Amino acid sequence: MHEIGLIQTVMDEVSRVAEANGIERVTKVRLVVGRMNGAIPDALEFAFSVLSPETIFEGARLEIESVPVRLRCPHCGAESEGEKLAYFCPECGGRAELVAGQELYIDYFEGDDGKEDAGEGRDGAEDSARERAGGP
Repeated sequence: MHEIGLIQTVMDEVSRVAEANGIERVTKVRLVVGRMNGAIPDALEFAFSVLSPETIFEGARLEIESVPVRLRCPHCGAESEGEKLAYFCPECGGRAELVAGQELYIDYFEGDDGKEDAGEGRDGAEDSARERAGGP
């Protein structure tokens, strides 16, 4: 199951970027996965659930956007979409080109610095602003 290796690579990259930005806990990772790249979304989710405990990903959600196979015909310009790769244009029969469906990339991730918000959120900021303005 190569999905374990893929998820480990994703986690390594997200960890590197998170550390560089002071993020101590990742709460969500969003991947874009084309249907033709060979990665199975359920297997990716399973791999993430196996690899995330006792890491900065513990308790995080993995969100996967599945990209369908999309073809374009260079002869007639028609575009078609489907579950499987078809090599010929359904409109004119010409040889079609794959334009989508092989993607596999990290769209984004969310996280925080791992500290509790203990009044430091939006309400705390509003209270501080009121105090400086002399309000209640």
